[in-house]
Amino acid sequence: MGTKGFFTDTTLCIGCKACEVACKQWNQLPDDGFHFTGWSYDNTGHLGSSTWRHVGFVERPVSLGMQTTGVGNGSWLMMSDVCKHCARAGCLESCPTGAIVRTEFGSVYVQPDVCNGCGYCVSACPFGVIDRREDDGRAWKCTLCYDRLREDMVPACAKHCPTASIQFGELSELRGRAEKRVEELHKRGMPEAYLYGHSPDAQPGTEGLNAFFLLTDRPEVYNLPPDPVVPTKKARRSWTALAAAAVGMAALAVGAVLTP
Repeated sequence: MGTKGFFTDTTLCIGCKACEVACKQWNQLPDDGFHFTGWSYDNTGHLGSSTWRHVGFVERPVSLGMQTTGVGNGSWLMMSDVCKHCARAGCLESCPTGAIVRTEFGSVYVQPDVCNGCGYCVSACPFGVIDRREDDGRAWKCTLCYDRLREDMVPACAKHCPTASIQFGELSELRGRAEKRVEELHKRGMPEAYLYGHSPDAQPGTEGLNAFFLLTDRPEVYNLPPDPVVPTKKARRSWTALAAAAVGMAALAVGAVLTP
């Protein structure tokens, strides 16, 4: 069984939020409190324990980009964000209870009956995706609709996306499709189009993302980190540096003792 994943083409997103609604309905997620966010088109604000799909709206002057959904003198960048189901997942590596596992579909899944709410996974995610609920303290995030996949069904968000901005399938097939889409956009006069997180070379800090994106601006504009790194990947380097420092201190101490 091949690894499954998402390819999200932001140039096709119209901001309808059908993915958000479908995700909440299928997974029976609570509302976000209906708090005023200050953004008329973005009522959820960000990914969290009760929002596993989030459609972001980035308003900017037309002169700053070619991807436009014209509104007056400005334009919009839109993207449906989701858990990346990283090939090397910081949340999974940091979980002390084994609550977070890699499924047979290659997705990263939090087992709610095993999670003890320690929160280590929250700080280990370089994308700020996973979060704990206030009511029970346990960590929650996108499951890639694991229950639907086991029944050979498409994840709810991808099924209800009306423009095929969210595409689901075998990761290897999605990568090929995404590369062709970038080539097509380049030929159509959008040289700024590129893929974010589609391979280990593109995202070496996470060994690639199983949910990757086609963007037309810098990652930071979409609230994505430009160089995400799983914290545990730095652990070996940190221990090596600590060992070298310890050896250096020991050498200085010995030298001080032996110096007449």
